[in-house]
Amino acid sequence: MDQVFEFIGNHLALAGAFAVLLVALLVTENKRGGLSVSTQQATQLINREQAIVLDLRSQSEYNAGHIVGALNVPYTSLSSHLTDLEKYKEKPVILVCKMGQHSSAAGKVLMKSGFTQVKRMSGGMAEWGNSNLPVVKT
Repeated sequence: MDQVFEFIGNHLALAGAFAVLLVALLVTENKRGGLSVSTQQATQLINREQAIVLDLRSQSEYNAGHIVGALNVPYTSLSSHLTDLEKYKEKPVILVCKMGQHSSAAGKVLMKSGFTQVKRMSGGMAEWGNSNLPVVKT
């Protein structure tokens, strides 16, 4: 570990450039799939701005428990449902999956299709459940 600090001390310009590039990469990747929102921010968007929640999980996972009013569009078939979702292009759209692993890629697809307010719920339905927020079972 001491060698790492010695390297950084001897190569400040190189270490600084690495840090700047790392931050730029993280910011760019975060914005590509839409901004990340917490469960509290998602709840506020749903209540105040009538945000649409797209649940990207499979039908069986959706039936086991989902956010009230969420639309189930499995991640694997998102591209084929884009025409059905066109009416929500100008509304806030919150993407929710099991743990947040598919929402970024789905956000990229929606943003390329012209959706202007794409958000990703960090932690997905796992975080929603951990926060003890209500779910509906069908």
